[in-house]
Amino acid sequence: MKVLGIDEAGRGPIIGPMVMCGYLIDSRKKDELKESGVKDSKMLSPARREYLFGKLMELADDFIVVKLSAKKLTGLMNEKNLNKIEIDEMAKMIDLMNPDKIIIDSPEANTKRFADKIRAKLSNKNVVIVAENYADKKYPVVSAASIVAKVVRDREVKKIEKKLGKPIGSGYPSDEITIKYLEELISSGKDNDYIRKKWITYKRLKNKYSQKKLSSFGGSDEETNDS
Repeated sequence: MKVLGIDEAGRGPIIGPMVMCGYLIDSRKKDELKESGVKDSKMLSPARREYLFGKLMELADDFIVVKLSAKKLTGLMNEKNLNKIEIDEMAKMIDLMNPDKIIIDSPEANTKRFADKIRAKLSNKNVVIVAENYADKKYPVVSAASIVAKVVRDREVKKIEKKLGKPIGSGYPSDEITIKYLEELISSGKDNDYIRKKWITYKRLKNKYSQKKLSSFGGSDEETNDS
């Protein structure tokens, strides 16, 4: 039986892509996969993830990686929310890889409804779907997808830093380096396509520095808020 694990990395960052991975393996290899030491990617060091990445490439029957850039996400979110974006991409992965069983790390609390949303978009309506919260901690095949997605995203962030010529941190709003980079960029009146412009953190910073700019031209706070 072919089992497909699906997970993502970079759902929450304000900078950089969201990376999704579908990791396909024959169920007869499940013990070998477990013995490799796979875990939820967040529980592993970057060095350990890189090491396991190579092992996972060898062990997989097949895999697929989808990189949704910040620019792409910004455009898509004019039409639908992040969950719907993920569902659409997951359905494409599943139809392409045609597994017997799918195990998904669900971003929604109502996991049954989430599974139903995916099934509705599939060519094969009878495929087995297991959707659970924190599936990356419980199922090695989802842990594998988590690790692949995380390694690919980390590499993409490094590429962005190289292009920009300055550190951007992890890209998460909780990262001081990320926020420092954003504040410097936005306060200077600049912008780029690596930023997810639908994120509330971006909108708040844009608003903050727009108000400062207006006040420097003599506008009061009251006037700024009314505009």
